[in-house]
Amino acid sequence: MEAENIRKLDVYERALEFAALVNSWLVPTPHGHCDLVEQLQRAADSVVLNIAEGAGEFSSKEKARFYRIARRSAVECVAAVDLFGTREVLTCDQLEASHALLDRLLAMLTKLVYRHSDQHP
Repeated sequence: MEAENIRKLDVYERALEFAALVNSWLVPTPHGHCDLVEQLQRAADSVVLNIAEGAGEFSSKEKARFYRIARRSAVECVAAVDLFGTREVLTCDQLEASHALLDRLLAMLTKLVYRHSDQHP
C-alpha cells in the first residue's frame, strides 16, 4: 500500500485525530501528571503506527496482528483518559470527545482484526 493510500484510511485518520487531541489538551503538561501524559502520548502514537504497519502488510495474518496491537494501545488510551478524568485534568467535553473518538477507533480496529483473521464475533 502506498503512503498516500494509508493516509486515506478512515481508521488511520481517526487515530491521528486522537493523537492530535491528546497533544492539544495535555501540552503543556499539567503539574504532577508528566508520566501519565507521556504514557498516553506513547499509546496514542502506537495506535497510529501499528495501523500503518498493518496496512502495509501483505499477509492477512500479519495485518490482523498489527491491528490487534493497535487495538490494545487504544484500550490503554481509554484507561489513561479515564485516569485524567478522575484527576479532573480534562473537562467533561474533552472526556466525551475522547470517549467518542476512542469508541469509534475500537470498533473500526475490531472489524479490521476480524476481517483479516480466522476469528469471528
